[in-house]
Amino acid sequence: MIRLALRVRREQAEIALADLLELAPSGVEEIEHDDQTVEYAVYGAPGELPDLPALQATVGGALVEVSTSEVAEDWAQRWKQFHKPVLVDAPAGSTVPSLRVRPPWEPSLASAQAQEIVIDPGQAFGTGAHATTKLCLALLLQLAGSGQSGPLVDIGTGSGVLAIAAAKLRFGRVLALDHDPESVRAAEANATANDVRIEVERFDLRRDGLPQMQGATVMANLLRPLLIELADRIATPPARLVISGLLAGEADEVARAFVDRCAMQERSRLHEGEWAAVWLSAPDDAPAAGSAQSSTGLA
Repeated sequence: MIRLALRVRREQAEIALADLLELAPSGVEEIEHDDQTVEYAVYGAPGELPDLPALQATVGGALVEVSTSEVAEDWAQRWKQFHKPVLVDAPAGSTVPSLRVRPPWEPSLASAQAQEIVIDPGQAFGTGAHATTKLCLALLLQLAGSGQSGPLVDIGTGSGVLAIAAAKLRFGRVLALDHDPESVRAAEANATANDVRIEVERFDLRRDGLPQMQGATVMANLLRPLLIELADRIATPPARLVISGLLAGEADEVARAFVDRCAMQERSRLHEGEWAAVWLSAPDDAPAAGSAQSSTGLA
């Protein structure tokens, strides 16, 4: 097994990570290297890792150093240390449970206050640990707590964690879409492991027709260019839309695209570190009493 490490300039680290995840969708290990740099590492067998020219082109001017090393034979066990349970609390006063996402080797807490989701970290992005996934789960809990459920479409489902969470929170028909065949297989397997029913289909946002969205909740944890393209392609806006995969500095621009092109209104926005997620709704989908409102007022 090979460890491929990239050291990047700290001031450009978040952008480099967003770009790197396109080449390594199963996620990366992050190490605080020093005050000036951050190290990101991916693991794989020889021939499975991204090639050096692709990495250099992706990370660009943020790159400081690339190194490779062989990992010890016990890597398969040490690798598990990087995947810990993630708890996303339900809104205060809500009747919905919190969400706890854990890998299968971590024990269940068997708590009535938390709904558990078991995700096997494999070849699909989305174990619940990344800030964008946690932010989406938090907004999903806001939606469920305010009684705004119904059918749900998860575009770019990865491991299926958002779709599975929606099924466990008793949303209606749940459709999970991804262009990566490995993600489709992973989402199906994870749904079975969690004993929920979701529909999983292969889907290319740039080529395939969008599914029926009217009256539905849409989750789109994608990078900025794909979210802008989604805004351009929507003919009839969904009742509710949660977008993430955004750096905080990109959130205004992307939210504005859905406001201007789809006549949607921003209802809530959450941040964690350098990342952001936004909940928007169609004009006729007024938020329930007590639900969160926009922190920016885009409308």
